[in-house]
Amino acid sequence: MTSSSDPAAIDAPSYASILAAAERLRGRAVHTPLLESPLLNRAAGRRILVKAECLQRTGSFKFRGAWSHLSAFGAARLAGGVIAVSSGNHAQGVASAAELLGVPATIVMPDDAPALKKSNTAAYGAQLHLYDRAGGVDREALVRRLAQESGAHLTLPFDDALVISGQGTVGLELVEQARAAGVYQADVLVCCGGGGLASGVALALEGAEFEGRVRSVEPVGFDDWARSLAAGRIERNTETTGSICDAIMTPSPGDLPWAVGRRLFGPGLAVSDRDARRAMAAAFRHLKIVLEPGGAVALAAALFDQGSANAETPVIAVASGGNVDATQFAEWISFPEWSETGLPL
Repeated sequence: MTSSSDPAAIDAPSYASILAAAERLRGRAVHTPLLESPLLNRAAGRRILVKAECLQRTGSFKFRGAWSHLSAFGAARLAGGVIAVSSGNHAQGVASAAELLGVPATIVMPDDAPALKKSNTAAYGAQLHLYDRAGGVDREALVRRLAQESGAHLTLPFDDALVISGQGTVGLELVEQARAAGVYQADVLVCCGGGGLASGVALALEGAEFEGRVRSVEPVGFDDWARSLAAGRIERNTETTGSICDAIMTPSPGDLPWAVGRRLFGPGLAVSDRDARRAMAAAFRHLKIVLEPGGAVALAAALFDQGSANAETPVIAVASGGNVDATQFAEWISFPEWSETGLPL
């Protein structure tokens, strides 16, 4: 943290900046529950707790980071508007935060983003600028050009100290809730795209002296975090499409999250789209929550990847988002062969 008293002047996230973000988020963000199902515990052979960020404002954890960032600047300094790039969840978080502050927002989104995410973003009053993700458009270059041309304030989805600090408030709540549930040691599995949420949670666990480590969870084929952690350097994904987990299909770890993750994360995990769907179904049946695929991969690893922790160690899975079209959700959670998973219906 810099020596400036300006909350917008931090150059790296820290436990102190997470505590400050929590104060700004007080009365704005939802204190989401930590859920548990005895039937899922029995089926998985270990204790699994689920931090339900799908119940957060705008349907994902992203509101925390967006409000942390924008509120640190304030409406007067954002009068020229804000601009962000996102496949949908950061888009909604920024659009909602901007609406609350009374400033205009422009969101750069891929044209193949889920219809629900596009319509919700527009409903918060944001102007959408769509781009061709499948055609290989460089979204970072595009949004920076648009920001320069318009003079709007750029809000990055994960490579930003204020955003990471906001996401870290998930970890603050998680530690408090876990201890209240009698859990003092756990592996914390976090759905991971650029790494803003996972790095924020890791800093919160460290600052709160919680005995546990963060494990990044990604879709198979988009496991840049797992490969980066194994190699000790940032690795990139070669593809931009090819998974149903649209929310976490980022090209590579962000620089600021990587600086945290390389120090604090355990080995990364990757799950199949099929297991993400199975986790969505399990969450719906047993926890009564709706998850999108990218928001379900941490639970998928907890349920189906026995390398995610040993049986004696509880697992906390962050269910990061639930913004999914209803018809698509119904299709994805339909499993005629459900009994083969070993999970009770």
